[in-house]
Formats: sequence, C-alpha cells, structure tokens
Amino acid sequence: MVEDGGEEEAEGESGEMPAAAAVPALQRCNGFLPGKEAEDGGPAGGGERAAAAEAEAMLSATGGRLETRLSRRRLAVLAVFSCYSLVNAFQWIQYSILSNVFAGFYGVSFTQIDWLSMVYMVAYVPLILPATWLLDTRGLRLTALLGAGLNGLGAWLKCASLAPDRYPLTLAAQAVCAVAQVFILGLPSRIASVWFGPTEVSTACAVAVLGNQLGTAIGFLLPPVLVPNTPNDIDLMAHNISIMFYGTAIVSTLLFFLTGVVFEEKPKYPPSHSQAVLQTVPPEDYSYKQSIINLFKNIPFVLLLISYGIMTGAFYSVSTLLNQMIVTHYEGEEVNAGRIGLTLVVAGMVGSIICGLWLDYTKTYKQTTLIVYILSFIGLLVFTFTLDLGYLIVVFVTGGVLGFFMTGYLPLGFEFAVEITYPESEGTSSGLLNASAQIFGIVFTLVQGKLTTDYSPRAGNLFLCAWIFVGIILTALIKSDLRRHNVNSGIMNLDVKAVPVDSPVEPENTTLKIQSAL
Repeated sequence: MVEDGGEEEAEGESGEMPAAAAVPALQRCNGFLPGKEAEDGGPAGGGERAAAAEAEAMLSATGGRLETRLSRRRLAVLAVFSCYSLVNAFQWIQYSILSNVFAGFYGVSFTQIDWLSMVYMVAYVPLILPATWLLDTRGLRLTALLGAGLNGLGAWLKCASLAPDRYPLTLAAQAVCAVAQVFILGLPSRIASVWFGPTEVSTACAVAVLGNQLGTAIGFLLPPVLVPNTPNDIDLMAHNISIMFYGTAIVSTLLFFLTGVVFEEKPKYPPSHSQAVLQTVPPEDYSYKQSIINLFKNIPFVLLLISYGIMTGAFYSVSTLLNQMIVTHYEGEEVNAGRIGLTLVVAGMVGSIICGLWLDYTKTYKQTTLIVYILSFIGLLVFTFTLDLGYLIVVFVTGGVLGFFMTGYLPLGFEFAVEITYPESEGTSSGLLNASAQIFGIVFTLVQGKLTTDYSPRAGNLFLCAWIFVGIILTALIKSDLRRHNVNSGIMNLDVKAVPVDSPVEPENTTLKIQSAL
C-alpha cells in the first residue's frame, strides 16, 4: 500500500496560492454557501462574511497561502478505477454482441436480449441522484467500494444463470451490474479533480473514461471468440458461456479487494488551487439540494446536459444494435461484427486521450467539443451510407472514424461541465450528464431497433443523425465560462466577469477583462 505524506507527497508540482485570491472565490453565489446567503440576506449578508472570515483565518495559519502537491498514489487510484470500470462495461455489452447466441440459448426474443443492455440505462436514471448524494456526503472511497463490490456480485450471480430456463436470473444479475454502474460512471471527473493537478486533470479524466471504453472494446472482441454460435449443441454453448461468466467474476472480485487497498478519500495535500479553495469551505455549509438547483439554473450546463445526452445516447444505441446492423447485411459475420465494434471503441480510446491532452494544453473546451460533435455527425453519415456496400473493410474504416470522434467526445463533456459549473460537485454534474445519456440511450435504442427491424439499418442511423444535428446547434449555443481554469490561473476577484473565455491562455497573456465592483 502506498503511504502518503513525506517524500511520497512531494512528487510533481507544488505551489502556493495567495489568501487574497482564495477567499473571494468562496463569496460567489454559484456553489457553496447558497443556502446561507438566502438566510442572511443576499451576497453581502453576515453568513458570507463569516465564511470569508473563517477561510481567511484558516489561511493565516499557513502564512496566508495554500500549499498544493501531487501524490504518487493518484496513479494507483486511477489505474484501479479504470480496471473495475472496464469490467463493468464489458458486462454491459457481452450480451448484445452475442444477441443471436443468447436469444437461442435462453429461448427469448431479440428485444428481451436488448433489455439486458438497456437495463443499464433504466437503472441509472432513478438511482443517479441518491448515488451522487452518497458521493458528496459519504465520499469517494465508499462510492468506489460500492461500485466495485456490486460489480463482483452481479458477475457471480450470472454464473448461476447457466441454464436455458434462467433468463430472469441473468436479467436480475445484469440489473445488479447496472446498479454498480451508477456508482462508477460519475467518478472520472471527481477522481481527476481531487487527485490530479491542473495541467493533467483533463488527461486523467480521459484515462478514467478510457477504462470504460476499453471494457466495451474487449466486450466486442472477446465474447464472440469465447462463445461461438453452436445452435445444435446447447451443452457446449453453456460451457463456453460459463468460461466467460466465471472469468469475469474472478477478475471483478480481485478488483474489489484492490479498491479497498488503494482508494483513499483524498490526498494529504490538494493537487490544485481550485481544490485548495474548495477545501476551505466547512462541510456544513454545503447543500446537495441547492447544488442541484444551481446546476439547473446554469443555462450553459443545461444545454450541455441535452447535447451530451444526445451524443452519448446515440453511441449507446449504435453499440447495442451493432450486431443486428452488421448481420443484416453480412449474414454469419458475428465475429467480424465484434471486431468492428472493437475498432469503433479502440479508435474512440485514441480520440479520448488525444482530446484530453489537447484540453490540458489549450483549454479550448467549447471549440474542441463543437468540432468533435460536427465530425461525429459526418462520421455517422458516412457509416450509414457505406454499411450496405458489401465490403466489410469499408465498414471497419468508417466504424473506426465514427468511434474516434463519437467515443472521443465522452471525456470532453465531463471536463467541459466541470469547468462551467465550478465549484459545484464534479460527481453531481457528471452524474446528471450520464443520466441524460441513459434516457436518450433508452429512447434511441428502442426507436432505432424498431426502425432497423421494420425497415433497415439505414433508417435507424438516419434517425440518430437528425438528433446529432440538433446536438450541434445546442453545443454552439453554450456560453463558455471556464471558472475552474480562472481559479487555477489566479484570474479571480469578487465580481470577475470573463469576456469571452473560449481560448484562455496563461495569466500574463490573457485577454480577459477583469471588472471588480469596489
């Protein structure tokens, strides 16, 4: 187990933030202390002055400066989280990519097999608010343990469903994995913000999201290899499925124990000035209800909430129905359908990392998000009109291009949301984004599945294209106010107004106009 403190905490960047810059951030109306302001008569009330005085007193104990350091443990935390997120994503897609195999094994319809994927989306929506409340009030470690533990429990329950008459049990097991997902999907931006410095936070978030994408990629590749379609030998099919189920259960159990060893609530020292500022706020001054209200009053966040839901919901739908789309035009090509899905997701993993590095270097959140959105739209159009040409190599190429942009968008949405909603909880904003994605994913999967079955895959894909075009318009309307970046750069005052901050640079070169009401 990695020990914190001393030399372990001295790795990487360290810095100090003047108290004068830190205290005013607490006085802003979005984020902490909103309930107190309402009670004390507005922004100039006594509650706010008391909070500022308390923060200033805390800062004076350290000479008026906030110390920031990077912990080596952050890499282990990121690695373990990425691994159990990977297993959860693998369990999501393992049924859909073998839809014809499992439909034959359990003797059910394709729609019932699709529900083994959609249960992830259905479970997320009602449980996300309790899950984000738990993250905000009970902390990162407990939330991580719940995600990893439920992931393992669901995997073991699947091992008990290895009989043709046990579809209800395998659905229940998948529902447990779906609940685990609720405690997983909202953590990437939280882990990145709490454990990583300002020059690596977007890359860390991209790596955390990449774990989930890698799980989907392995879910496309491995199940068709482990479980070939043997409709005339159900016993052999059951044996092959058992290898996949038991292997998943063993790995997920190991990762649960690793989570208990590696995860801690937070590092000894904050990794960035924005985290240092948040840590000066007393816990009793935080209101989860008020945080939710603030987020829905934030118009740029609401626009991002809808546009993120459209893009990610479209990705979920394409992933769920990929096998059906491929075998419609290329009969008997289940293995290649899995390989195309693998190509789509691996290309998206590359896109995620490139986008994360690009954001850390340029901080051009809105421009990057909009460009990736437009290119995803173009990629889906090309994929749609080349799917039935009869050349699998073309589908591999177009699927890879589509995945690069569509999957690469996922960490962009998380990080953009954290920037425009700071200092609200990263887990809450990410959770709401994922809830939107699940809702759109359910609707898109049902409608696209119906269009694909009744008409053709082209009809279903064009339906998604129309919605992604709407998402482009919504993304273009988002006002970019990079609040977290401004705090980390020291661009802050009591009434700081940024005009505009689409392309922020270092403080000495900034074109921001700082207006202070004196």
